[in-house]
Amino acid sequence: MTFDKGRQSDDVSRRMFLLASGAGVTTALAGCTGGSDDSSEDTTAGDDSGNEETQENSGGMDTSMLSAEGSSTVYPISNKGSSYWNSNAPPSDGEYWGSNSESTVPGWSEIETDQRLADYFAGLYGFEPTGKQANPPFPTTVGLSHSGTGCKSVRDGLVDIGNSSGPITAELGISEKKRDENYVDHVVGRDGQPVVVSKDIWDAGVQKLTGKQVKKIYQDEITNWKEVGGPDKEIYCIGRAEGSGTDTAFRLNMLGDAEAPMPGVDTRKGQNQQVKTVVQQNEGAIAYMALAFTGKQVKPIAIEFDGTTYKPDKSASNTIFDSSYPLNRDLHMYTKKTDEHPNGVDKREAAFINMFLTTFGQKVFVEANNYIPLPDKDIEKEKGKLPDQA
Repeated sequence: MTFDKGRQSDDVSRRMFLLASGAGVTTALAGCTGGSDDSSEDTTAGDDSGNEETQENSGGMDTSMLSAEGSSTVYPISNKGSSYWNSNAPPSDGEYWGSNSESTVPGWSEIETDQRLADYFAGLYGFEPTGKQANPPFPTTVGLSHSGTGCKSVRDGLVDIGNSSGPITAELGISEKKRDENYVDHVVGRDGQPVVVSKDIWDAGVQKLTGKQVKKIYQDEITNWKEVGGPDKEIYCIGRAEGSGTDTAFRLNMLGDAEAPMPGVDTRKGQNQQVKTVVQQNEGAIAYMALAFTGKQVKPIAIEFDGTTYKPDKSASNTIFDSSYPLNRDLHMYTKKTDEHPNGVDKREAAFINMFLTTFGQKVFVEANNYIPLPDKDIEKEKGKLPDQA
């Protein structure tokens, strides 16, 4: 097999994809956006068609579409939340939202309401309920790209929320002071960023590496699996696209610098989904990705850092799910401060983000996607960044 070392993959794309959230709400979203056109460059929230009537019905509240864009790591959380929001399920729905005797929704018992899902969370910020299926007080949509695009899009006013798995300071090359002056960082969960290997390497016994070994692989100092106790097979080293939050976080946490070179990389992919596919389709592969995309064919390995081995097993004493795991990282939803909203969060953004900062949201959107839910003290800290409820 011939590898093109360090070459950016043709699959890496900077083009933003704004996707309707949830197949069940495509019709509702099309009605709000005037249809979906992948070639459109305009990703701003709020097609004005029909909004005057909707705003009047909601007492003058802004009910234009809320848009988010960015990280493929945060996407499973954000998009699932958007899908649930847009469905606006009734309280009788015991699978997605509701209190009936057969309800399987974790965390719902802490919410006292007889309203539909989006009606309830939007109502906390003064929006009037619609009482209708697939017709929330305002619609939402989530685009899939990567963190750099999400951060640039919220910076440029193209979207309301920029999803990122890396800090916006690194993604935009700005100082913490400039971040605090212009943006609000909403942490909605955490990812114990794993390093994965292809099934053939796992089956050959390479189920643990040291941090130093992983670092040397990506710096092209280790090029064959036999050098780390594996088979005599060339290492196929997969990286994420530059500008990806996963790439930024990996360089920061593993190599110590967001700009650290990685000459060992054979190919780069723009999204976690693409990385998973490449690992599945190639032997001798190693990659770094988000926990939500791991599985039987793409297995996380244990990694030893400074004498402590972190295992991909929640029942172990030290795991990649622990906050002490060196590759652990926050998952962000960024909003921008404006003259109209100097605190950086409007009512729509607050209503949507608040949904994730509940026991219901953490269990259904974060933990159910194999990410790490926030502890209670961190949830309260994040809630403190939102405006007061109505």
